[in-house]
Amino acid sequence: MSEAGEVRRRRSRSEAAALVAEYEASGLTREAFCRERNLAVGTLDKYRRRAHKSQAAGGSSVVPVEVVWSGRNAHGDPSRDNALVVEVRSGHRIEVRRGFDGRTLEQLLGILDRM
Repeated sequence: MSEAGEVRRRRSRSEAAALVAEYEASGLTREAFCRERNLAVGTLDKYRRRAHKSQAAGGSSVVPVEVVWSGRNAHGDPSRDNALVVEVRSGHRIEVRRGFDGRTLEQLLGILDRM
């Protein structure tokens, strides 16, 4: 339990990797980043070690991305707000539209991370 008495759930590997990427892009010190997110510095360090170990073992946090605009709006122009689609080599595909529920997406990513 935390100091406030609340039980914290474990972060999935994808959530931990996202935190590391966010930290590395932030330009903040470890202490400032962790303070803003109510995260222990030791926890961030553990996530960073895991991410860097994965990269050294051949895993990569950088993946090629192809942006494809595939819809047309009411005027017949290509529409850039139809959907966000992520498709990975394993065949998993996630498609979300404007106004999607972020918590549901987070749960879905956690499930996929355990597969």
